[in-house]
Amino acid sequence: MNYLASWWLTVVQVEKFPIFVYKIFIMISLNVGDKAPEFVAFDQNGEQIQLSDFKGKKLILYFYPKDNTPGCTSEACNFRDNYDFWIEKGYQVIGISPDSPVSHQKFIEKYDLPFPLLSDPEKKIIKAYGAWGLKKLYGREYEGLKRSTFVIDDEGNIMEIFKTVKNKTHTEQIVKKLNLE
Repeated sequence: MNYLASWWLTVVQVEKFPIFVYKIFIMISLNVGDKAPEFVAFDQNGEQIQLSDFKGKKLILYFYPKDNTPGCTSEACNFRDNYDFWIEKGYQVIGISPDSPVSHQKFIEKYDLPFPLLSDPEKKIIKAYGAWGLKKLYGREYEGLKRSTFVIDDEGNIMEIFKTVKNKTHTEQIVKKLNLE
């Protein structure tokens, strides 16, 4: 596990005087072979789920920014469309976002998702997995959830990490990297 630190400067104008605000941002960077951080969270049904529930099973743990957005929907539907494949190969699938269990329930019902979605409104799990950090859009930097996926083996170790996710073909991306064809 590595720790990465970055900072940025914000200038705030108060009356005629600029105030300089430095923000330091420290994020965790996990590596293949690391023990996956334990987590406890509630799913769309209000049931508590934790990593240790999957001891002896392989897990695809994916982090996504928001329910019902185009990219997140195509990624979730890709996992849905390939869910039987993952089960056949011995993998469980779980999605995590800052959305509420109610939002997750509606998302699951709308797109008929067969796997649980965990709610992490305080972003504790998201940050523990290094999925929260600086993002850039149209030249503007801001903090946000970085779409990422962690493949965890049956002993709780990280087998693979995907920091660049192809939403519509993510299953194929994982299959190719893990040589599951």
